[in-house]
Amino acid sequence: MGQRAEAYIVDAIRTPTGKRRGSLATVHGADLGGFILKALVERHDIPDHEYEDVVFGCLDTIGPLAGDIARTCWLAAGLSDVVPGTTVDRQCGSSQQAVHFAAQAVMSGTMDVVVAGGVQTMCPFPSPRQCMRASLTVLITRSPVARVGLLATERRRSRSLSQRR
Repeated sequence: MGQRAEAYIVDAIRTPTGKRRGSLATVHGADLGGFILKALVERHDIPDHEYEDVVFGCLDTIGPLAGDIARTCWLAAGLSDVVPGTTVDRQCGSSQQAVHFAAQAVMSGTMDVVVAGGVQTMCPFPSPRQCMRASLTVLITRSPVARVGLLATERRRSRSLSQRR
């Protein structure tokens, strides 16, 4: 059996947590997630089209968070439309599960650069709990160095070599 690949969290960024009728109360979840994704991409020398997946957790994928909020956040950030996204709902462990899935993709060797995290907005729902709006995003790669742009080039070269064989 070969050596298992490693997955590294090379960066993490989050928004502040909002409160009921606070400054984030009218911000759409896709815009909140998009803001944080754009900030993460701008911090690294990896072109947005080189990211291989966006995996987000979301507790209540209803109302404004319905559909694939991971991909919606990516597109709301104005980032490349060639990057897929998927949303995980594992209740209070959704974002953590998203990070696990992203790390598993990297460790299996099927992906090199994945963004994982989550977005949650509780304001639109009647609840005795405080209103919360927040987004957390982490960048996971197979290299401990954040400047992994050459990973994709290396992968393309390997695929090309494999095809020639």
